[in-house]
Amino acid sequence: MASGLGSQSSPRLYRGPGGDRGAPTGKFREHIKVGRTLYSVPWKLIGRRVDVRSTATMVQIFHEGELVKTHAALEQGKRTDKNDYPPEKIAFQMRTPIWCRGQASQVGDACRDVIEQLLEVNALYRLRAAQGVLGLRKEHGDTRLEAACRKAIAVGDPTYRTVKGILIAGTETDPEPETSDAGAAAFLHGPEGLFAATTVPTLGDIHDDQDRGDAEEATR
Repeated sequence: MASGLGSQSSPRLYRGPGGDRGAPTGKFREHIKVGRTLYSVPWKLIGRRVDVRSTATMVQIFHEGELVKTHAALEQGKRTDKNDYPPEKIAFQMRTPIWCRGQASQVGDACRDVIEQLLEVNALYRLRAAQGVLGLRKEHGDTRLEAACRKAIAVGDPTYRTVKGILIAGTETDPEPETSDAGAAAFLHGPEGLFAATTVPTLGDIHDDQDRGDAEEATR
């Protein structure tokens, strides 16, 4: 670029932790920092070198001499055009708790119950796990997913990890476990007994503090 770009020329797109300019966490990967402000840049340019021309009212971003983005200048903060995000990130933002509940209702009552329980507390934190459950529809179909959700509820562990494990093990249509005289399910070995014949890792009693693991696995 020409020298007229001034002191704000040639910052780099953020590359996540350890990247140039002390980059923040990955959620800002589609942004560059100009002054005290983050500006979004098309996601296909992540990791590429860009040039910036800034004035009091406008910030223009160039790649290899071509104008790729224009933002109204902001003294401090963040300006984001969601169209700059990659498709999967846009999809995540569109798949809100309301969307999840609607999709789950299409699958069946058990799937809806699983999603409701996942989103009952800390809905945004557990949103990825709910999206992960619904994402299993593509590979396994609604009928199997509904059966797996019903089984997960029956064993008292309606989480993404357990629903997925049931589907991998193919145990979603196995008979319901026997019940004791009190009417409660008599599990001698816990939920892990569902997967004894497979190589799926032992699930055990998964507690709330494993929700982060569910969320991370759901995004893979």
